[in-house]
Amino acid sequence: MGRHAALAGLLLLGACSQAPEGQGQGAPPVRVSPPVQKEVIDWDEYSGQFEAVESVEVRARVSGYLDAVAFREGAIVKKGDLLARIDPRPFEAALASARADVESAVTRRDQTQADLGRGQVLVKEEAISREDFDARVQARREAESRLAAARARLRAAELDLGYTEVRSPISGRVGARLVTVGNLVSGGGPTSTLLTTVYSIDPIYFGFTADEAAYLKYVRQNAEGERPSSRDAANPVKLRLQDEQGFVHDGRMNFVDNRIDPTTGTMRGRAVFRNSDGLFLPGMFGRLQLLGSGRYRALLVPEAAILSDQSNKIVLVVGKDNVVQPRPVTLGALQPDNMRVIRSGIGPADQVIVGGIVRARPGSKVTPQPAGAGAGK
Repeated sequence: MGRHAALAGLLLLGACSQAPEGQGQGAPPVRVSPPVQKEVIDWDEYSGQFEAVESVEVRARVSGYLDAVAFREGAIVKKGDLLARIDPRPFEAALASARADVESAVTRRDQTQADLGRGQVLVKEEAISREDFDARVQARREAESRLAAARARLRAAELDLGYTEVRSPISGRVGARLVTVGNLVSGGGPTSTLLTTVYSIDPIYFGFTADEAAYLKYVRQNAEGERPSSRDAANPVKLRLQDEQGFVHDGRMNFVDNRIDPTTGTMRGRAVFRNSDGLFLPGMFGRLQLLGSGRYRALLVPEAAILSDQSNKIVLVVGKDNVVQPRPVTLGALQPDNMRVIRSGIGPADQVIVGGIVRARPGSKVTPQPAGAGAGK
């Protein structure tokens, strides 16, 4: 910022000067170069935050005393790994009782089946009344119902015993232990005790928001066939963390929301990244670049050649008779190697001052030398 402020002061001084600068001193040397012409792609930048693809609050599903904690806090766990165990003895006893009830119900069912079989013979011989036979039919049905209920209670008892072993429902990184061994935990309801959390790590989402103007740009680019919508195509993205200089992580878009948030005027998007080394964590912030255009041919100049004049951006070019001319320009996206797209203000044949800028003043003469020849150092 200090360098740009000093350059702006030099521009103002040059604009106010009545006599060409450099009289009696010789025209100072500067390095010049025409704009670079090549095909480029724009990348739009957004700030955002990592999110787990899957996250689970691990809660007790039955009530009892916590008997053991089987995980190391912060470790990677696999789906199905044992995390904790609730004292199983009361549930083992309930399971044994349920099994006995089933056996009793089977015996009763068999007895009523035999009575019904004898009754079918006797009713044909008119040895029993129709009312007695109907009673045997009803007893058989009740026995079947009781057996079905007993088997259901047995299944519930088996589930409860299974729930005493709390296992991870997903693979990921487990959080802190929230309950220690010996405490009573409650389960099976909305107030079930939270034991820990598990967040999946690989792959991982990165969520961000874009404003309405960006959304409209992408929609129109898709309609014109310039750039596919991220709803329909997994457009490439790049990402850098706060301690990184470049966008060194590659990912893909995988979701665009279906509405503009009326309170913020933004739309939510989401990308997905591989994370096999576990570098990214849910909640971590980053800076994302999203494919912002199709490929097009552009003029580029070094970012260092662009100066600020209040709210305007300018570059200095060497014009007729080697006189410095300021050119207001419209900037495009920043490209790799600190090259900036210039959308308007200069032409492909203009000689842009890229070195020795502090010696170049609007209206003054300079000695242009091709960039790389050593001038301006």
